[in-house]
Amino acid sequence: MWVWKKTIVKSHESEWQERVGNLPGAVFSEGFQAERLNIDVYTENEEEALVLAACYGGKTEAVQTVDWVAATAPENTPPLVIRDRLVISASSEPQVLEALQAQYPGRIILCFPAERAFGTGNHATTSTCLRMLCDEVKGRHEPWTLTDIGCGTGVLALAGLRLGAQHAISFDFDPVAVEVAERNIARNGGADNLQLFQADVFEWAPAPGEQADIVLANLFSTVLQQAFPRILTAMKPGGVLIISGILNTQADETLRAAEAVGLRVLKVVSRGKWTTAKLTTA
Repeated sequence: MWVWKKTIVKSHESEWQERVGNLPGAVFSEGFQAERLNIDVYTENEEEALVLAACYGGKTEAVQTVDWVAATAPENTPPLVIRDRLVISASSEPQVLEALQAQYPGRIILCFPAERAFGTGNHATTSTCLRMLCDEVKGRHEPWTLTDIGCGTGVLALAGLRLGAQHAISFDFDPVAVEVAERNIARNGGADNLQLFQADVFEWAPAPGEQADIVLANLFSTVLQQAFPRILTAMKPGGVLIISGILNTQADETLRAAEAVGLRVLKVVSRGKWTTAKLTTA
């Protein structure tokens, strides 16, 4: 396989969509600079890529073949170490987990094998949520509860329980995500106080008394912006909200939408192209 690449000015996107947007392997993505777009067109052979280069400039290159099954096997994935509290392994092998416990004495060891489209917590959005969660609960002496909206693998809710949450609510719109989370909970145990289910954030509402001290929402920014009024109802007065899944280019508008419903931004962290933020009720 080959790929033809070209960088364009964002204001010219529509004309480039007309030129190459209908090709089967065309992908448009944001560049490092806000005003630029990257175009990649994947082709079956070099000749097709060279024709595009002859017509429109740009460059062509062969796509390297990678054995992703081997590359992402648990034994080749380093553990995710979060502060001085958590270690998350992509392997569920007992000997691997025992070795990690010996290597990181006193830390909480969790295993979240990569499964289907879901990962182990290594994505910048999840790992930054975990760091913020660890920082937030460090030194807490009063009982606290947690709600995880858009749970994915279940890693955030389970980590919260192991970090001391008395009770956790965790749900996702995707039934496959809930199935994966259920298996991960069974692998790790220690989740007797977890309420896990499938739900749509735009239809779900907490029952009386279910408002949480800490709410986590690792969702696309467009979903967050529309869901903030409902997310707010899941928070106790003075509670903390940790949000992620936000591209840096969409951070300002997302945080403005949060402030419009009465949330106050406490902290903003960027990792790569992703933004994570901590907020509270105003």
